[in-house]
Amino acid sequence: MSAKSTDHPSSSRSAEPSEEPRRSKPPEKGETAAAASLPAGLYLVATPIGNLGDITLRALEVLRRAGRIACEDTRTTRKLLNAHGIATRTSTYHDHSGEHAREALLQELRDGGAIALVSDAGTPLVSDPGFKLVRAALAEGLPVTSLPGASAPTTALLLSGLPSDRFFFGGFLPAKSGARRKVLQDLRNLEASLLFFETAPRLAASLADMAAVLGEREAAVARELTKLHEEVRRASLVELAEHYAAAGPPRGEIVLVVAPPGATAEENESADLDGQLLTALQHASLRDAAATVAAASGLPKRQVYARALELAKRGDADKDGG
Repeated sequence: MSAKSTDHPSSSRSAEPSEEPRRSKPPEKGETAAAASLPAGLYLVATPIGNLGDITLRALEVLRRAGRIACEDTRTTRKLLNAHGIATRTSTYHDHSGEHAREALLQELRDGGAIALVSDAGTPLVSDPGFKLVRAALAEGLPVTSLPGASAPTTALLLSGLPSDRFFFGGFLPAKSGARRKVLQDLRNLEASLLFFETAPRLAASLADMAAVLGEREAAVARELTKLHEEVRRASLVELAEHYAAAGPPRGEIVLVVAPPGATAEENESADLDGQLLTALQHASLRDAAATVAAASGLPKRQVYARALELAKRGDADKDGG
């Protein structure tokens, strides 16, 4: 996730890929030239959303061995590369680069090149550039692979304390209140936690619109995730709207998480209990699964066993019906 939505004016972006000079790194001792390069293809590489330590070993290997790294801003990506001693050449690419820049990368892939695609932070294509390039590569049968890693929406969801078994990611909401409320109205009855990116100046207004359309739901505002001043504020939509209207725009990048319709604290605990039991029942008998979950949750054994029995009966009924 970068500190902006993806509706950048095309006039602010160059149509030509801006390329840094190649600074080749010789193969390590005992490593052949062939081993130093990657198999041809497009590699979608997740990068840290804040803490530079949140980079996988596989991501570092691909960034080091790729023939080129295509990135939103070469200056931003270079900070990460310098931190890990990576000298791979970089060039600018984003979804407003234009057909010429995209075609240049596709031709490099056709010629057997290995390109790593990164966004300024997080996972490419998740409200960040890359969709058009990936779609074009797949249409031609060119190899595309994705390296999992940091993602602001899932990090915020895990920290929110809200149901995580089903969720909908809506990217950035519209800037204007009328359009924003229409989108929220369309999502109002969706039985899932809702996740959105938002900018600091629009935060209070967006929360107010959410409260008006979605009602008194639990929510969380997560900002500066994985950074020194990480903060997750949990309250109702009404309380959060009032807080940020009074406090003013906060600093940092923001993810909003909103509970499903009717989700209360008790329902959240029930969903978590069911999840633990279903996982335990895959590897243990009903009695052992209930005992394990009861010990872990601190809930009464009789209550947990009764719920495990209900879930087991439901599973048997589903099998018979299928």
